[in-house]
Amino acid sequence: MAGPSKLDALLDKLRATLGAAHVLTGADRSPFVVEGRTPDVVVFPGSVDEVVTAVQQAGAAGIPVLPWGGGTAAAVGPPPARGGLVLGLKRLDRLVEHEPGDLTVTAEAGLTLDALQAALRARGQWLSLDPPDAARATLGGLIAANASGPRRHLYGTVRDLLIGVTVVTADGTVVHGGGKVVKNVAGYDLPKLFVGSYGTLGIVVSATFKLRPLPEDERLVAVTFERLKDCGAAARAVLAGDLIPVAVEILDAAAGAPLGLGGVSLVVGFDGLREQVEAQASALAAMAASLGGRHATTLPPSAWARLAAAAREAFASPAAVMSLSVLPTTVSEMMEQGMEAARRRGLASAWAAHAGVGAVTAALAAEREASTVAAVLAEWRAMARAAGGHATLVWAPLAVKSEVPVWDDAGAAGRIMQRIKAQLDPNNVLNPGRFVAGI
Repeated sequence: MAGPSKLDALLDKLRATLGAAHVLTGADRSPFVVEGRTPDVVVFPGSVDEVVTAVQQAGAAGIPVLPWGGGTAAAVGPPPARGGLVLGLKRLDRLVEHEPGDLTVTAEAGLTLDALQAALRARGQWLSLDPPDAARATLGGLIAANASGPRRHLYGTVRDLLIGVTVVTADGTVVHGGGKVVKNVAGYDLPKLFVGSYGTLGIVVSATFKLRPLPEDERLVAVTFERLKDCGAAARAVLAGDLIPVAVEILDAAAGAPLGLGGVSLVVGFDGLREQVEAQASALAAMAASLGGRHATTLPPSAWARLAAAAREAFASPAAVMSLSVLPTTVSEMMEQGMEAARRRGLASAWAAHAGVGAVTAALAAEREASTVAAVLAEWRAMARAAGGHATLVWAPLAVKSEVPVWDDAGAAGRIMQRIKAQLDPNNVLNPGRFVAGI
């Protein structure tokens, strides 16, 4: 925590700049406590100029700045080592410009994804991202966490959809990167530098994305299997075939239960013209049946939003959640090995995967002993590494994080990232220690 005199002086400056109603202290800070760490102050700038001023004032006082969107990824990474200034972006929530003819939109970083989608739907378009908790997730937060969901199989992640960005750096400089058109080839692809950086390189204040027309129809088809091995084989058959799915998901019985699925399930999504969707859904059912699948059913539209968090939602209070990145061909094998590793220590687990891109999420049921949970997580990470992948501890209590590093060893890439951090934030103002390699 900052010294009383420095903090009091900073609070006076912030209230004068932002207005007292937008500077929170005392008990009002409680929604922004992360793993027992309470920020010194929480502020809500109402313009880019106010963001600049708040960052400069905090930097001059030697207080770290912790950018905050909707808080959906606030627990990812090590907790803050000290209080700091939480800089909330909820007041920067304007849709700046929508060009339907160009299929682009520019909006401020505090706008939630749900609010953006509602505005775009009125014009027959959408941003093809479907992360968990879209009602809270902000555009700036999506960029910072590179958040996505099942539809990434066909439509990609934030990196693929972001074409322009405006960022406030650690010294208060406003930087513009990219443009407002899809075909933009001028200069370095600066926007990608900030994607997935967890607010450690700059504070995103606005962004431009490329859009897609709304599909006429969309459908989620679930097929159950007796064995995970058979489900994995069916997923590989879908990926190798002529179907064009927007999502290919594998859920074990625990992850599928909240969706009403009984057993291991392959869930495949389609969108497009109604006749095409119908034909592809029928072809999937026939293909899956030939591989041992049964009970092909169409899931309700609400299932789309729940797929991204299926593993975590399997338990009311999970002991930990880990994401593993592996080759798509090894997904079902990784899931089987991971389940067995948990069972050997008496723990239940739930598994879900974006099978086509090798992104696996696993959750552990509640367990009193942090050491037992940590041992399972360490084994899961070792399995991912042995398969040529890596693992990230997405959520866990502090007692577990103290035994298992949140981020995997980034090797040479981590050293490059440290050099970039040193160039853009030499005084380590933005989210210090939050990201890979201690950045």
